[in-house]
Amino acid sequence: MATTVDVAERDPLPQLTAKDYKSDITPDWCPGCGDFGVLNSLQRACAELGLRPHEIVTVSGIGCASNFPGYFNAYGMHTLHGRALAVATGLKMANHELNVIVTTGDGDGYGIGGNHFTHTARKNVDLTYLVMNNQIYGLTTGQVSPTSREGMKTKSTPFGNVETPLNPLTSAIMNGATYVARGYSGDVRQLAQLVKGAIEHRGFSLIDIFSPCVTYNKDNDHPFFKQRVKKLEDDGHDESDWKAACERAMEWGDTIYTGLFYQKTGVPTLDDREPVLKKGGPLATRKTGLSEDQVKKIIGRMM
Repeated sequence: MATTVDVAERDPLPQLTAKDYKSDITPDWCPGCGDFGVLNSLQRACAELGLRPHEIVTVSGIGCASNFPGYFNAYGMHTLHGRALAVATGLKMANHELNVIVTTGDGDGYGIGGNHFTHTARKNVDLTYLVMNNQIYGLTTGQVSPTSREGMKTKSTPFGNVETPLNPLTSAIMNGATYVARGYSGDVRQLAQLVKGAIEHRGFSLIDIFSPCVTYNKDNDHPFFKQRVKKLEDDGHDESDWKAACERAMEWGDTIYTGLFYQKTGVPTLDDREPVLKKGGPLATRKTGLSEDQVKKIIGRMM
């Protein structure tokens, strides 16, 4: 997270509320979609942190979660399928003082974007990664995804899914992520606190969020999760213990844990390690060394 200063010391503007992060665009998600809870949680977290919209940029890929930047009042980018983390890494390296938040789904983030997920974690890029995991491809009307349970019947697996589902939490921990959590969109209060912690954390933060698809996934719906989810903090979990974190993350049955599984502080981030960024501030605010005419020509070719 970018260096923060007490809001009262930084500027005379009043404390923002969650409503200040709502855009003028009304979400077009299906009524009851879990993504509404994720949007609400991010708005609450940013308000509690006192972040200004111009200090935040949200980046999305393709899928039901892809329009997220349009619903959130901040800078935003709607990018390519599976490439949100790559674009977000470029943003963070160009201006490491921005709070960069990536919003994707399980198909976008763990399927076609799985390669970027692995390498962003090992590089410990200072990003907050919110994955709305509905365990199905919702936007394309109900095909099997990387997190669909074995045996699940979908449009693309009418006789049952034969593949072992990906475990995002153990994958993130083993690949080097330094803040790994799981939330449930039906518990906005807990999720907002997890998001707040992820933004404050210095390093790569993953929150895998159960965000039920009420239209195409009839297996993992709200009733399924409400009777199973249990908060890690109620069991006195030690988030510094990666082994215990992995063991808890692999439990899936009558009890499914949510909360902060693993956190490791003091690990250098990618922008910490990059010598070019050590002096002179963000690249985005430095002088280019080009003449005004040269800059105009470059921008002209890009527009």
